[in-house]
Amino acid sequence: MLRRLDHGYELDDDKARIDLAEVHRVLSTECYWALGRPYELIERTAREAARVVGLYHGGRQVGYARVVSDGLAVTYLADVYVHADHRGRGLGLELVREAVDNGPHRDLRWSLHTKDMHGLYARLGFGPPGERAMERPPRALD
Repeated sequence: MLRRLDHGYELDDDKARIDLAEVHRVLSTECYWALGRPYELIERTAREAARVVGLYHGGRQVGYARVVSDGLAVTYLADVYVHADHRGRGLGLELVREAVDNGPHRDLRWSLHTKDMHGLYARLGFGPPGERAMERPPRALD
């Protein structure tokens, strides 16, 4: 669903519109959680995602968010970014709001990982993990 924002920005969850080369460039070179991630993996995670949301300005993709879900009980927010030259305008908040609150998974349990954007996510109801949360980090690939 296309949603227009102020100053010519758009949010769109059309998977066909996602610029995978740009998503790969940003994630694999600028995002601490995905440095070095291969193009094939980024393409597959976008293709198999429950939903992806792109942020666009002037026809160019300047942000991205990916939703992983079983569609019934749990949902995970991943790979959220806004280009550095478009930050400070509330666009990250709107991108996450679109992915979380305006989609088909809005009523499910959500989780995410971050080391630096706690304040943004708190504005949308995310908090520290509960007493039952556990995590197993990924295994190193040989």
